[in-house]
Amino acid sequence: MEDCCFSIFFKAKIYSEAKSTTFARKRNSAIVSAFIVHHSLLDKMTFPSNCKYTEDHEWIRLDSGNTAYVGITDFAQGELGELVYIEVETVGQTVAAHEIFGTVEAVKTTSDLFMPLTAKVLEFNAKVSDSGDPSLVNSDPYGDGWIVKIEIVNPADFDGLMDAEAYKAHVS
Repeated sequence: MEDCCFSIFFKAKIYSEAKSTTFARKRNSAIVSAFIVHHSLLDKMTFPSNCKYTEDHEWIRLDSGNTAYVGITDFAQGELGELVYIEVETVGQTVAAHEIFGTVEAVKTTSDLFMPLTAKVLEFNAKVSDSGDPSLVNSDPYGDGWIVKIEIVNPADFDGLMDAEAYKAHVS
């Protein structure tokens, strides 16, 4: 009788281990697949060197003097999915660094937009406003998909932001 119980226990243990090993393989396979997809998407993303970047996935590009353009990065728009609405109600206001200056709404989520550095919001891009096409941010995030034009309060703050290589490493 002991041999029978031992045999049943041993077979059950082997089956259980095989089952958990199969689960672990599937889980690890899913993790590896997600990693590969993430990195293949990163290879397709652009990181313009004429922009600076924030940890919140906004980019800023100097125009002339203290004026600059701000938008969300290629990485951010990819994570959000198709944008359907962008709201900026801070035109004419000075917004502190890391404070909210607007929101973007995608099909499945809404996300706040954070000012990269203290600046006065001069203009909201009409091309991406509710009367325009918010999906321009998806198709051309660093070009026609910019969100606001700003006047930087302290231009020296620009140097404290991440360059393209640092941002790429941040999202990798």
